Amino acid sequence: MENSKLRKDKAILSVEDVVVKFGERSVLNHVNFEVYPGEFVGLIGANGAGKSTLLKVILGLLSPTKGNVKLTGSNGKTAKHTIGYVPQKIFLEPNIPLRGRDLVALGLDGHKFGIPLPSKKKEKLVNEILEAVDALRYADSPIGKLSGGEQQRLLIAQALLTNPEILILDEPLSNLDIKSAYEIVNLVSRIGRERKTAVILVAHDMNPLLGVMDRVLYLADGKAVMGQVKEVFQTDVLSKLYGYPVEVLHVKGRIMVLGGLEQENINANFKTSEVTS
Repeated sequence: MENSKLRKDKAILSVEDVVVKFGERSVLNHVNFEVYPGEFVGLIGANGAGKSTLLKVILGLLSPTKGNVKLTGSNGKTAKHTIGYVPQKIFLEPNIPLRGRDLVALGLDGHKFGIPLPSKKKEKLVNEILEAVDALRYADSPIGKLSGGEQQRLLIAQALLTNPEILILDEPLSNLDIKSAYEIVNLVSRIGRERKTAVILVAHDMNPLLGVMDRVLYLADGKAVMGQVKEVFQTDVLSKLYGYPVEVLHVKGRIMVLGGLEQENINANFKTSEVTS
């Protein structure tokens, strides 16, 4: 169920038979997938499906009980700055004395002690990345006064400063209005194509991702299936993933996954023909 057009390059991320257990409880169960340079992957799953645990394993914050995660840079070796990470939300005091460009610059200086020293080279790099995410116009504004969408752009800029080969965004759309959500998705998609940066975007609502993502990684009860939307959202595929019969319905352009007492609304507002064709 993989898109052959993405197989021209070697995988930049390989998750191989990953199992994570906390005591007797299995959180991830033999998860396998690969991500390729420039590929846009939507990571979809309900709360408790294992998305956060999977991200921690990929980021090296949690060692799997079994299995391996391999990150390979474009030079064929494990790259120090392979991954850029954008957290779900930052909590900022409205009156915090920090400008947008200062937040972005933390992507270079945040791990160092003391006050960052000014540098023309760093300033040039920050300006370039601010321009890339279309955030120069509010770069000197206090970050506490910016909207959620504007703050997300700054966080994306911060993550891109080290020129990562994979950009991971942890539910960046959850606190945004519909217009801002689409803007962020289109921004990330454009940057991924231009820089040949792989993108993994975690979301509950995949509707904003449909026009840009190459594949979807669907998690349910710690198990995963990966493929194109029309391949994954099939009754037999998801029934096997959940381990009990579910039914995939197309209702007025939306996908509904129904099973027993559980009903999961994937909230995909798109034409049925785009999935079934």
